[in-house]
Amino acid sequence: MNIKPYLLFGFFAALIALMPVTQVMAADLLPPQQAIESASSKLQQKMQDKSFIKDFAKVAHFVNEAILPHTDFDRISSLVLGKHWRTATPDERNHFKKEFQTLLVRTYSRAFVEFKDWSIRYLPIEMEGDAAKVIVKTEVLQPGLQPVAVNYRMFLTNGDWKAYDIMIEGVSLVTNYRTTFSNEIQTKGSLTAVIDSLAKRNTEALAAKNS
Repeated sequence: MNIKPYLLFGFFAALIALMPVTQVMAADLLPPQQAIESASSKLQQKMQDKSFIKDFAKVAHFVNEAILPHTDFDRISSLVLGKHWRTATPDERNHFKKEFQTLLVRTYSRAFVEFKDWSIRYLPIEMEGDAAKVIVKTEVLQPGLQPVAVNYRMFLTNGDWKAYDIMIEGVSLVTNYRTTFSNEIQTKGSLTAVIDSLAKRNTEALAAKNS
């Protein structure tokens, strides 16, 4: 599966948006912003451990545990597959969600290990007290470069704010992966074939990282 370069950058930017914020204090953030920030101290603390970042398996496991409470992979998976989700069997849905989550975590983890010198600015958001959906607007900052807009679509479920899409400079992660997987399904002939291919790539990538 060929992931476009700007998608990989998008994942990188999304990871960076979990890093500590120097422009604001956590207490000044609204609940959906706090949901993103809550993983930041865990990730930043681990980044200081040089021996830890050399073990990609441990990094991937930690990143998964850090972002899982704040990400709705069920909703993301259904939105990414679109019409194919509605016709998929329960086993296909579960298998796809597992492998797609592994793909995202792998990409997050690679960025987590390789990039450290970015910061994030939270932009003001307006939301009603009973709002159940919101877009959290942020900017990824790097010295000498223009800020990159990274926004999160989030919704409130069982008292917790969870992300279900990320937009980088207006480009949606969900929309782009929906196109990618739709084309893959058409080319390979079935969702099962796409899932099997994704699982193989995940296995090979993780094995290569740990060799």
